[in-house]
Amino acid sequence: MSATHSNAVAARSSQEITGPLTDIATTISEVGGKHIPADLRWDALLLTLLIAVFIWWVRDGHGSRGADGRERKAGLLQFLVPRDIYSHPSARVDVYLYVLERLLHPLWAVTLLATVGPAVERSVVSALLWCFGASPALETNYAWMLLYSLVLLLGYDFVFFLTHFTMHKVPALWSLHKVHHSAEVLTPLTRYREHFLVGPVWAGGSAVSYGFVAGIFAYLFNGGLLEATLLNIGFFALLFGFNGSFRHYHVQFNYPRWLALWLQSPAMHHIHHSYLPQHWDKNFAAVTSIWDRLFGTLYLPQKDEYTPWGIGPETQGENRTFWQNTIGPFRDWYALVKRR
Repeated sequence: MSATHSNAVAARSSQEITGPLTDIATTISEVGGKHIPADLRWDALLLTLLIAVFIWWVRDGHGSRGADGRERKAGLLQFLVPRDIYSHPSARVDVYLYVLERLLHPLWAVTLLATVGPAVERSVVSALLWCFGASPALETNYAWMLLYSLVLLLGYDFVFFLTHFTMHKVPALWSLHKVHHSAEVLTPLTRYREHFLVGPVWAGGSAVSYGFVAGIFAYLFNGGLLEATLLNIGFFALLFGFNGSFRHYHVQFNYPRWLALWLQSPAMHHIHHSYLPQHWDKNFAAVTSIWDRLFGTLYLPQKDEYTPWGIGPETQGENRTFWQNTIGPFRDWYALVKRR
């Protein structure tokens, strides 16, 4: 068989193999258009509060932090919704930035997830067809679907880790991500405390990671992964939603040490938001602890470890209000250019 003929067959096969992201691209707008994230819906918030009540009961009122980042004993109401946290100016800024993020979310989330993901997926399928020929057309079973879910999770987590690490190390990107870290208290809305230019970065990284893994498995199974992908997306939404609400909640949710070496506990993200030198640039991943272990950025907190949140007293005053956080990156970029 000639090389020209082989390439022609591969090209035809590439058009016939449809990956799961391409299949759901037509409906992704419905997902991206939802204005209330999964972790802020009543059922997720109720579950968060129930677990917090359980922690309060087991620890006899201990296990929550005040606005100063120190653990303290509290009554149930103060434990769940402490006044010093939810009346803090930082919590009000969370609300304003959340509203802005939700208004702009459909513009970039729908566009990137519905275009970049399928494009990466198709490119991966085409490359594999060109390199290895026709798809082996493996039959799906629960073992393969479990492997697909695991690889998809690890791929997403690695891209998240890499993106997050880069945001901390590159000054121009840190100017954007600093808005998130300027939170002086943690509330469920802090998860969405982002500069409006950061959203496309996170969405683009997710689209690339999903598209890359989906393209590999679409080639192996000659398509046919739509149901598994929809199942994964639903599972990830539940996992990230629950974990996300506790990661930015003042109640400490620790895992046993053996589990924390593999999965990031919400308390480990409290460390990431601390401005103390020993906590800085630690625990970058979203779900697992694998990448932080490999790259030496893992930090396992002690029980009730002190974690003052924010970017530190030296620069906190420059990133306190909604307006300061909105124009802050442009101010920092101007200063970077002027110095150079």
